[in-house]
Amino acid sequence: MSNELDENLERQADEIEALSSIYGDEWCVLDSASRLFCIKVTDGLSPSIWKLSLHVHMPEGYPLTVPPEYQINASWLRGDERINIQNKLDDIYCDNIGEDIIYLWVEAIREFLQTKADRDNEPDASLQDSVHQSEESDGDEDDEFDVSQLGDFVYEKFEPKTCQGGAASAEVCPDIIHGETITDRKSTFQPHLARVTHKSQINLVMSQLYDNRKIANATHNILAYRIPTDNGLMFQGCEDDGETHAGSRMLHLLQIMNAENVLVVVSRWYGGIHLGPDRFKHINNCTRQILESNGFVREKDEKKGPRSGKKTR
Repeated sequence: MSNELDENLERQADEIEALSSIYGDEWCVLDSASRLFCIKVTDGLSPSIWKLSLHVHMPEGYPLTVPPEYQINASWLRGDERINIQNKLDDIYCDNIGEDIIYLWVEAIREFLQTKADRDNEPDASLQDSVHQSEESDGDEDDEFDVSQLGDFVYEKFEPKTCQGGAASAEVCPDIIHGETITDRKSTFQPHLARVTHKSQINLVMSQLYDNRKIANATHNILAYRIPTDNGLMFQGCEDDGETHAGSRMLHLLQIMNAENVLVVVSRWYGGIHLGPDRFKHINNCTRQILESNGFVREKDEKKGPRSGKKTR
């Protein structure tokens, strides 16, 4: 029993660290001793139309034997809608018994809110303008994922000038592999991958990618990376490039697959038709496809869920 409790507490600590990194200011610690937390979830629009708070408690038996306890706080969420989202969370747990599931819960709720915003507000032209802006432009800076929450060393938004001159310019850029494209309603997604062993190589890879006019003209170039350091810590981070929360989802996928010494970039060329939550599915599918096709395959005995290296101090 003691070994099981120790494993639960260790996995909870890893999950808490990963969730804090992924959700930044959306993540709130209500009572650390009782392992009680709150995640603010929105539809991703600017300004948000639909939003709620998910309170979660991690009991001693979680994740091996019992689910987290949760409460959804939203005065507008009633009747069938509340029942449907609760059933969805229950289904996710049943499909992932023994695994870390809070991230899956939050993203299921986020997709529910995004779908609701798409469905309920499509006839309203002013809201359509807001939705359109959130997909095809960089949007408001305040809505971007706060990469500073990922640790002391994180990647700043790429600027080509940062690669000009200096010691980094003398290094050899790693080989870049370009993956298969996915096209949906005139939007095209393509992944790119480079094996990297040092943070300086991130700018080298991005600089070479931006030398390609087609990639430079993409509506979004979303990236995530994980690089172990010599002292056993993990240098990791992500960049949304205007596609809010897309980078953090990519980083979480890298964590689940335990992919290391890798940088993945997904380019998206917007086709003029709003895709809603499907765009995140395509970005993650591109990421998974290029990781798996280049040997970054998660071993069967590895645990699923948000796992994270320790933050550098």
